[in-house]
Order: sequence, then structure tokens, then C-alpha cells
Amino acid sequence: EQVMKKIAILGSTGSIGTQTLDVISNNSNDFKVELISANSNYKLLIKQAIKYNPKTIVFGNKKKSKLIEDSLAHLNINIFYGKDALNNFIDYCDIDMVVTALVGKSGLIPTINAIKNNIDIALANKETLVIAGSYIRDLLKHKRANIYPIDSEHSAIFQCLQGEKKESIEKLILTASGGPFRGKDIDFLKNVTKDEALKHPNWIMGNKVTIDSSTLMNKGLEVIEARFLFDIEIKNIEVIIHPESIIHSMVQFRDGSIIAQLGEPDMRLPIQYALGYPKRIENIYPRFDFNKSNSLNFEEPSFKTFRNLKLAYQAAENEGNSPCILNASNEIVVSAFLNGKIKFLDMTNLIEDSLNKISYIASPNLEQLIETDLETRKYILEKINKK
Repeated sequence: EQVMKKIAILGSTGSIGTQTLDVISNNSNDFKVELISANSNYKLLIKQAIKYNPKTIVFGNKKKSKLIEDSLAHLNINIFYGKDALNNFIDYCDIDMVVTALVGKSGLIPTINAIKNNIDIALANKETLVIAGSYIRDLLKHKRANIYPIDSEHSAIFQCLQGEKKESIEKLILTASGGPFRGKDIDFLKNVTKDEALKHPNWIMGNKVTIDSSTLMNKGLEVIEARFLFDIEIKNIEVIIHPESIIHSMVQFRDGSIIAQLGEPDMRLPIQYALGYPKRIENIYPRFDFNKSNSLNFEEPSFKTFRNLKLAYQAAENEGNSPCILNASNEIVVSAFLNGKIKFLDMTNLIEDSLNKISYIASPNLEQLIETDLETRKYILEKINKK
């Protein structure tokens, strides 16, 4: 008899958060929502709190506290505010698993704190492992916590590796849709607009991830995440463009055999797999139909056009605080591009510049990584504001 898993969702109002709640709604005998958090979308957070009646909610700041508290006064919910409450969310409730569905650096400290408390992580926040992959890898060795990936690519690899020995792996093959600018050249990219970059062909995601998809930085971050999640050397991780997004990723073994995981592009599948692991839970989501779709295509990514992917590989090879610099500069440039302050190709130039300018630390501790992150953001912001 499965015991009901108590779940905390950090970032419950975002794309992954809402789909996680959808999965939980469909499996209310297996999962109970104990805590939800949001940074700014208080209206949706209130609706979710009323529907799921968690023990605790955490909201970004106190500005809407009266409104939130009045709306939820009839329920017995503990309400906390601010970054400290988010970072220390485990102090407020007893949970079995935390879904880290936050965007960017905000996922780092809550995830680390959960691991320190032996709580399993369902991870959708790739930046966490990009910033502090080696730190987290070492931390996991001393704790009982597990990380179950929610990214469709990492979930696919995780599924392909079930029952396999690590030494049998020859390489990991991450698939990428290629984003909205697949096949375009540098000249085309010079003048693309925010709206064009936000039109993703296959997946519905938040703005940050969608822009990262259009520059292929998303794939670069996933390569670094895979390096730490599966402890595989960077030279054994490959990216292949697969526009249909049906094969979510593959593993090639030493005997030449390749195992792939396929399915409709629906984030609820990897979310459900992470929440239910090791059990596969039945659902009625759409199934992939081989009769309707008679071709799957593959092509090499262009490192020349999408230089972000190249920079990510370089940062991954350098290790140390390089991936942290890559991520921090990327977060700032994406936000600047979304706000109309810089052009599409400026993003890559600024990231490359920060990788050359911010001082390199070969084996940083957590303090140094947080320091690197702040220093990089400051450096890039100053450069953008001078433009």
C-alpha cells in the first residue's frame, strides 16, 4: 500500500508548477500538496491555496499580505513572505518531496537545504546544477536525498538508464527541437524580435526558458546539468537537433546499442514520472500515434550560428565557477533582451565577455559561487547600462 507522498511545490504558479498541480489533481490518492510558493502571481496562488488547501504558502513579498490573508482567512494555512522563508521552506512543514520549479538562481538555496534535510528533489530548475553542480554532487554523497529530473531530456536519460550500469554508457544524446530559429543563419538572427524568439514550435514554457531555447542556451544548460546529474564526462554528452520533439533523449551504450525514450511533448509525463518514481502511474494523457507521424528527423546543431551552445560546452569543460558565470550572465542578458534593452546577438557577446573577464576559481565553495554569481550580474548590468 503506497503511503501518500507529501509534496512542496516551489514556483507553483509557473508553467511547471501548474502542470505539477494538474498531475497531483489526477492522482489525489497518491499525493498531497503541503506547501506552494509564488514570487509575484498572488491571484493564482490564492486560487491554488483554496483548491489544494496546503498547510503552508510562501509569497515573494509582503505588499499583498493583507489581500492574501483576507482571501484565505477561512482556511487554516500558514503564510510566510520573502526570500528567507522560501530558502528555509522545510522549517514550515513535513514533506517527502520538493518540486523545484523556480526560474534561475532562486532555486539554488531551497534545493540545497532540502538535500541537507534528506528530502527528495523533483528538479525542473536546471540552473541549480549549473551554478553548483560539483557542490551538490558532493553533498548528495553524504545524504539520503535523491534528485529525480523533471526536464524532459534528463527524465528521458534517467528512464533509459534504469537497470543499466554506469560503466556501460558510451554517451548521452540530448535532443533539441532547434527552437524557432532552426536552420537560420547569423544574419537572420541580427534583427529578430522578442516576439519571434518567444514563438516556440513544440513546447509551452515560461519566457526565460523559451528565449533560452531560441538561443540554444537551454540545451547548453542541460548539457551541464546532465554532466552532474549522471556524472558523465562532458566529452561524452552530445546534442542532436530533432525538430519533432518526440524522442526526448537517448543513451548510447558501449556495445553500440541505443535506448531512447519517446512520447508526446507533454511536460506532465516527466513530472508524473519524477513524483511517482519508481512506480509508473496510469493516466489518460494523449498518446503518440506512429500512424499519424511517419518521420522523425535529425540534424547537427550549428555551433557557429548558436554560439551559446559552444560557450556552454567550454564552461562545462573549464568547470570550477565557469558554469556559474555562464548562468548568471545569461539570466541578466535574457531579462535585458525581454525588456528591449539589447539585441538578440548581444546576449551571446555579453556572456562570452563575462566568461573572459570574471576571475576563474578552479574548485569554488558555495560562498565563492554565490559571490561569483553576484559579481557576474553586476558586471553585465553595468555593461548593458553603458550601451
